[in-house]
Amino acid sequence: MKERENNEERKPQIAPEMQTSCSASVKMINKVVKDGAETAFQRVADLKKCPFGSSGTCCQVCNMGPCRVSETRAGVCGAEASTVAARNFGRMVAAGTSAHSDHGREVAMTFLAPAKGEAPGYEIRDEGKLFMVADIFGIDPAGKNKKDLAIAVGEAALAEFGKQEGEINFIKRAPQTRQELWRKLGIVPRGIDREIVEMLHRTSIGVDQDYRHIITHSLRTALADGWGGSMLATELQDIMFGTPIPLRARVNLGVLKENEVNIIIHGHEPLLPEVMVTVAREAEMQELAKKAGAKGINIAGICCTANELLMRRGIPVAGNFLQQELAIATGAVDLMIVDVQCIMQSLPEVAKCYHTEVVTTSQRAQIKGATHVEFHPHNAIELARELIKKAIANYPKRGKVDIPKEEMDLVAGFSHETVNYILGGRFRASYRPLNDNVINGRIRGVVGVVGCNNPRVKADYAHTTLVKELIANNVLVLTTGCGAIACAKEGLLIPEAIEYAGSGLKEVCEAVGIPPVIHMGSCVDNSRLLIAATEMVKEGGLGEDISQVPLAGCAPEWMSEKAVAIGQYFVASGVKVGFGVSFPTMGSEILSDFLFKDIEELVGGSWFCEPDPFEMAKILIEHIDGKRRALGIDRKKERVLYDMEMRRRLEVV
Repeated sequence: MKERENNEERKPQIAPEMQTSCSASVKMINKVVKDGAETAFQRVADLKKCPFGSSGTCCQVCNMGPCRVSETRAGVCGAEASTVAARNFGRMVAAGTSAHSDHGREVAMTFLAPAKGEAPGYEIRDEGKLFMVADIFGIDPAGKNKKDLAIAVGEAALAEFGKQEGEINFIKRAPQTRQELWRKLGIVPRGIDREIVEMLHRTSIGVDQDYRHIITHSLRTALADGWGGSMLATELQDIMFGTPIPLRARVNLGVLKENEVNIIIHGHEPLLPEVMVTVAREAEMQELAKKAGAKGINIAGICCTANELLMRRGIPVAGNFLQQELAIATGAVDLMIVDVQCIMQSLPEVAKCYHTEVVTTSQRAQIKGATHVEFHPHNAIELARELIKKAIANYPKRGKVDIPKEEMDLVAGFSHETVNYILGGRFRASYRPLNDNVINGRIRGVVGVVGCNNPRVKADYAHTTLVKELIANNVLVLTTGCGAIACAKEGLLIPEAIEYAGSGLKEVCEAVGIPPVIHMGSCVDNSRLLIAATEMVKEGGLGEDISQVPLAGCAPEWMSEKAVAIGQYFVASGVKVGFGVSFPTMGSEILSDFLFKDIEELVGGSWFCEPDPFEMAKILIEHIDGKRRALGIDRKKERVLYDMEMRRRLEVV
């Protein structure tokens, strides 16, 4: 445990109640301070934002700088603020795309291994989706058994990353009008890696120096994420682990068990955690836990690995991004296993105050102070057993345990296929009921509320406040990632949440049997939202393109470069997207105007920034209402009672 300065108890610099709307987190922040540990909630108060860096006008791409530029002062090389801000924005898109796409690559490689007999512990659980993806890749299944077809699909998926010419295959899943627009603009991705590399090249010193041109390529790079790497990760994970179906589970720090071995899995790649869930249920592991004095083994998740295991295995969710340090502070976590993305370097330091051991498992990521045990598909079962035994051995070393009581029910697992089935049944699966209820006005529109937490704002508050405003105004909400976990903790992911909904949305949710806020997975699963939007277009009655449908997206508490990539691929797909907290180009009025207004003329989508959740809700609802007016569905049609004469005049077709 860290020594307290002057042997005095440290005080939080900001009242925890002002830092998060989650009462379990408030309790743990106070406990952490007393225990002498430090978390993001303390560090954020000490670290002030750089005004140039946060607004996108600090240039570090060469050694003549860093240059802090403005609209009236160029960099040493002559780069204007709009150029510098566009470069930084493009690099954020490239980094976010690389994170999701590297996830997709790892999934594709793991997908291939069991098909080749090289990785016991994995199998094909959704053959229907295997055939569907094979068809998209143009693979003829004739004469191929399940393993042969899986090998062909896996190899085709890996080829998407290194392609140099042509088009990535999943682009053909978009509405035809959208595909034609992308081809006209020259922004259809050729290969996932190629677009990322070109984005980095263009934004190097002395290369691309026209902000419009830079942003146009960032659209292409982002599309390589949404309709490429992320979509590949989602579909291949569904094939291997099963396409999610709705299930109930529990969320928040209260899911940790005082009398069980608690293992937290944290990160974004569910490849090892999926096997760990199976191994933890083996009789041998359960018996070892009992010999150590525990009643059993409890696996819980944080961040997007949590979402992945939640929607397929019903594993409880301990929390989202800003709760990772706080989970350790309960003193009840015997092992925290992390892979990649959104993992704080502070975890091993916080763990020093408790008995928790932190283990890194990805070849891509190590943390000073953590134990590193590398995962590969061929050793998944052995590694899972080794790690579970490590957690069991750590259980007797616990000190005082203080687990908050807060936990909440949630319903998760709404894949595109599930939504299709719920709306139409096995033989009439269709988005028709959704479209009809948007047309008749019971549902005003659809908004995707996604993204991270950010300690620069009150954690979870913007997500939950915005969502309540939207559903109260009959807007159906689709949610993923840490935003989904925030909504779950607030009780918004259960059917009973219809008490917050407007009368029209409430009526539809009651009839169909769904919550007004639909959990659709992890951050890579935002690709499911693209498919849902496409299905609404294909079903008819709401325009010929995604840009015409009454829908929008937002990330009220974003913090990651992945959020920028996600937002940009939705904009490129024709969607209006809002960010809370701040926006990374505000140092250039020229570039911000382009992203907030002019880019809509190119792709039909645009950005906006609004930190206040009530104001953000107003903007989103006004946008939806504008789309309804353009479609001519903004007014309820009057009911006409036909008399006999009117009936005689009706023509029989």
